[in-house]
Amino acid sequence: MTKQIPPDLFDGIIRLDDSQGDLPFHMWNDYLFRALLQVNSEVLKAFVCSLLYLEPQEVTSIAILNPIVLGDAIDDKTYILDIFVEVNGRTRLNLELQVINERNWPERSLCYLCRTFDSMNRGENYRNARTAIQIGIVNFTLFKQNPEFFSNYYMINEKNRQIYTRKFRLCVLDLTQIELATQQDRKFGLDKWAALLTAATWEDLSMLAKEDQTLKSAIVTIVQLTEDEKIRLQCEAREDYYRRTEGREELLRETEEERDQAVAEREQLKTQLDQTTTEREQLKTQLDQTTAERDLANTERDQLETQLNQTAAELKQALEALDLLRAHGIDPSEMNKEQA
Repeated sequence: MTKQIPPDLFDGIIRLDDSQGDLPFHMWNDYLFRALLQVNSEVLKAFVCSLLYLEPQEVTSIAILNPIVLGDAIDDKTYILDIFVEVNGRTRLNLELQVINERNWPERSLCYLCRTFDSMNRGENYRNARTAIQIGIVNFTLFKQNPEFFSNYYMINEKNRQIYTRKFRLCVLDLTQIELATQQDRKFGLDKWAALLTAATWEDLSMLAKEDQTLKSAIVTIVQLTEDEKIRLQCEAREDYYRRTEGREELLRETEEERDQAVAEREQLKTQLDQTTTEREQLKTQLDQTTAERDLANTERDQLETQLNQTAAELKQALEALDLLRAHGIDPSEMNKEQA
């Protein structure tokens, strides 16, 4: 059972030590995430600075361009709760928290990025195009063969690695790969924000609140937001959506696993068939070799038989000649002595 925290426990300082158990919502709830950034400008600025590797003094202005009325019901059309943020009047971000792997993130994020970049007014010089950055905060690994905690993607020349433009960028923050955070990521606190978004218990929040003042401010805001009945209802609606989607995702995953297993079995059968074919060819070669050796043996036998027959004929002929000589009273041995 989750223990609720009354507002009077705070007074500007978080006191979570007496709170235990699971949080009422996942911290990656995208409605709660949007509400947090929309309500707390300090947190919005700090989070964006971490994502862009900026010092706070480098951000002179920041604003959400598509705020929503918190607590109002959201329908299917507004369930995609991506956030447009303008930084310093010249950079526009699209932030999207995506916890369900629908296996279309590269294409989906590219659509978000193009929509963000296409923000010029009629007659405006193209050189004045604002920098557009799409930042996906995901709870799955996009490319399993190359896992990263935080990655940046640009348009780049395939041959010489020349970047086409730095005004068009995709970023991915993988909440499942916090242990891969680089020194740069940790310097700007990205690992701590990821820890906040993946927190599951009040104890997790308590530890984070003691580590960082901005995270403390974020946690205070989160608790206050979840005490608002209308906002709680929308967060609960998002949790229901996750459960339904996860059910479909599980079914899709099982189907894909069955398909992968079938493909693996087919490949295994093909390998076995290829091996059987190879063995058959080897046996055929051995049979052909044995047949050739047999034919050669038969030929040699025939040759020996011919030679034997020839020798027998010559011997018979010699015996007949010897008998003829003897019939005429000639002793062959005497003929040999006379010849000698």
